[in-house]
Amino acid sequence: MTTGTSSPGNEIKLLLAKINDLAEQSLRDQTPKWTDFLDPNEREQAEAVLRAMVGVRFSAYGGYQQSERRRLVIYPDYYLNEMIEPELSFIEVVPNRLGNEPASPLSHRDYLGAILGLGINRSKIGDLLVSDNGCQFILVPELQEFIEINLEKVANYKVTLKVIDSEQLNLPERRTKEIKTTVASLRLDALAALGFGDSRTKMSREIKAEKVKVNWKTVKSPDLQLNPGDIISIRGRGRVEFREVTGKSKKGRIGIVLIRQL
Repeated sequence: MTTGTSSPGNEIKLLLAKINDLAEQSLRDQTPKWTDFLDPNEREQAEAVLRAMVGVRFSAYGGYQQSERRRLVIYPDYYLNEMIEPELSFIEVVPNRLGNEPASPLSHRDYLGAILGLGINRSKIGDLLVSDNGCQFILVPELQEFIEINLEKVANYKVTLKVIDSEQLNLPERRTKEIKTTVASLRLDALAALGFGDSRTKMSREIKAEKVKVNWKTVKSPDLQLNPGDIISIRGRGRVEFREVTGKSKKGRIGIVLIRQL
């Protein structure tokens, strides 16, 4: 257990130093080396470092195509990618209910809190897929047995655990909402307000409070200019994609398309 706090900048520096070490180990040992699970921002920066290195390649695995958290595997450039088996495990957690008791109200936070409460670092756990019937999550294989033995309760529910295959994942159907509108400028506060259905004033406060991310990086400037393809996200509220600019009106307003993932 560590004490004190570290800044995001220091955490990224430590991550990139570890990436560099893994790449050197891979070249020295002539074997693939795996990172822990990385979020999109961490992965983007790690991949930038690896692209600049000579002699190594990398691939990302998260358990399913749309996974957000993924592990990178780093390997010598002469190594055949087809020889790499993803080092991922999959566990299903089902709350034990009595008789006709309704589906459990357990949330993503409940399941993640119970897992991390075992003393496990967040980087060892990938995505959690939560439904009315329980939760499926992805993890590093070396912790599979430990979690099977020690995860007995989530909130007030006793739970049953089962190891599953990736093909058994209940992948969520992503619902989206298309928003076509016009704006005076492509400022972050304007687009985020439209995408999330808030006032521009409230969204500006959220941005200044560092609760909003663009392309998985925390930002604090409401006047940040966005480009098509940028992703705006707020923890617990999903994300909005700035899909495209459709043109300008005679009054100079900019036509845009936003895609809100619900």
